[in-house]
Amino acid sequence: MRGSSRGARRAAEEALGRALDGVDRAELAEQLFAIGRTIDSDVSLRRALADPSRDGEAKRALADRLFGGKVSEAASTLTGEVVAQRWSEEGDLGDTLEALAVSALLASAEKAGRIDDVEDELFRFERVVAADAELRDILSSRNTDATGKAGVVRKLLEGKASPETVRLAEQAVLVPRGRRLDRVLEEYLRLATTRRDELTALVTSAVPLDARQEHRLANALRDIYGKKVSIRSVIDEGVIGGIRVQVGDEVVDGTVQRRLDTVRQDLSG
Repeated sequence: MRGSSRGARRAAEEALGRALDGVDRAELAEQLFAIGRTIDSDVSLRRALADPSRDGEAKRALADRLFGGKVSEAASTLTGEVVAQRWSEEGDLGDTLEALAVSALLASAEKAGRIDDVEDELFRFERVVAADAELRDILSSRNTDATGKAGVVRKLLEGKASPETVRLAEQAVLVPRGRRLDRVLEEYLRLATTRRDELTALVTSAVPLDARQEHRLANALRDIYGKKVSIRSVIDEGVIGGIRVQVGDEVVDGTVQRRLDTVRQDLSG
């Protein structure tokens, strides 16, 4: 996000923190998802609520007329606070409402002691989809109806994953908001690690790391980044040796294949 939207996003996240106290967090998440869908589906409404030149209180009043009495007081108040901010781009408002809904659902999982499981299950779901081109096409295609997509998600996850994971996976495939499925899931995972006040390292290697290696790597990354880092392992037989570590946008590639590719580039130059 750029310009005023960055400050608006921070204010919205702080407002969510206040809204979570003493409410049904899963219910709040569902209401925020529904509010976001309503705003996204109406171009005129979206423009009116995201217009940076419009008075914030006027936008808050419009949101209250639309949603007051139809959702919980917590959801209505939070939506009013969000739309009253100054958004530099229309899409930033929708992105933020979705992020708040996801965060509220993650907070529900956290309260139930399941947030670690949800993060791990979402990661595994993303890897399963990434490894299966046919499955990825079914879940990403506009030609697959919503009922069919939801059915595929439930078949893959129900009884094997937390209810929050199933709900987030359904949201990702049913309401991608113009993004690729892997990008949506990456954003949900980022929100999960933020909720847990941790970083996640995606570690790619030819063979699985043993417990001792994972522990040493996690400790080294914690020293570098100043906070706990959880390891998510991906096995890639194309990696000849060494490991590739990605933390956020930073990548450290120590594989033999990477070094060979560098040599080839030097020789071809």
